[in-house]
Amino acid sequence: MKSRFPVEKFKSLTTPFYYYDINVLKHTLQTLAEEADKYNYLLHYAVKANANPRILSLIREYGLGADCVSGGEIKAAVDAGFPADKIVFAGVGKADWEINLGLDYGIFCYNVESIQELEVINDLAKKREKTVQVALRMNPDVDAHTHHHITTGTKEDKFGINCDQLDKVLNKLNTLEAIRLIGLHFHIGSQITDEKPFRELCKRTVEIQEQIAKRGVKVEHINFGGGLGIDYENPDQHIIPDFKTYFELFHTFFPAEPFQQIHFEPGRSIVGQCGSLISKVLYVKKSSYKQFVILDAGFTELIRPALYDAYHQIDNLSSNAIEETYDVVGPICESSDCFAKAVRLNKTERGDLIALRSAGAYGEIMASQYNCRKLPNAYFSDSL
Repeated sequence: MKSRFPVEKFKSLTTPFYYYDINVLKHTLQTLAEEADKYNYLLHYAVKANANPRILSLIREYGLGADCVSGGEIKAAVDAGFPADKIVFAGVGKADWEINLGLDYGIFCYNVESIQELEVINDLAKKREKTVQVALRMNPDVDAHTHHHITTGTKEDKFGINCDQLDKVLNKLNTLEAIRLIGLHFHIGSQITDEKPFRELCKRTVEIQEQIAKRGVKVEHINFGGGLGIDYENPDQHIIPDFKTYFELFHTFFPAEPFQQIHFEPGRSIVGQCGSLISKVLYVKKSSYKQFVILDAGFTELIRPALYDAYHQIDNLSSNAIEETYDVVGPICESSDCFAKAVRLNKTERGDLIALRSAGAYGEIMASQYNCRKLPNAYFSDSL
């Protein structure tokens, strides 16, 4: 929907850059909060999706906590005003300095992925004479049927504790005096648009909880992670994900105990549709076989198509002419620097402005300086 973009204002800006529609983000957050509140679910924003300080500050204003996977993300969350007691720290490889940073801030919980990690956290906490709250990140062996690079919940993946190791982990926990087990954590993958994996996750969570209960252990917190996808193919028709159905599913298929608090870690579903990468056409190259639209943005600004074969809708904001077929590529000296092939765009010329849609998640945050390129600037709809 080209009318959503202030094209005349874009003409004065140096491309490529990220553009965030703040109205879309606020509407998404309001809808998310309303649906989660129906069941008193707690939310922690997955900072890895987008850590732009303005985005973080706005999300914090809606009362969300933060889900962090590095010490840098913990610091970014604290700097943006997220209360430490709403920060959870996940990740399969937490460095000592990162664990100590969490101890210094007094974060809510560490989502722990191995016995050795439990031992390290225990030793570091003892040195500070602190007790640490942890949740066991379990690997439920649920296949989310997404791209294999973003599947995290099968027994072949590096993430989480396999269920056949649970008794061994619980035995170890009994020996760790600085550790307090408060919950279970799950995350089975990303960009999940089929409800079946989430149903299976609920089923497996019930089974794991029953296994723990036999040991006389009650867990107060169940964290189902994130993973809810967005509609990359029809961003204007489905700007806000179906949070209503998503939370209804978990309420239906996971009957929480009265003493339990349920947590979620949405990321992409919050910020994905509010952001677009705006680029300028450098050249339209015609070969004997096809036409190439060569942009001034490449995989240094948006790596998802090269990394995941990901689809992003591409719009020519400058043209209403009859459509033609192009391969849309970037300037990087790599053959993988291609956003899409055989794309139908309004007839495109040098200098046209192009929008790569649904780029609010895993766009700006994954930008690099390969080829000694500058990182892209970010602009916001309410400040242009």
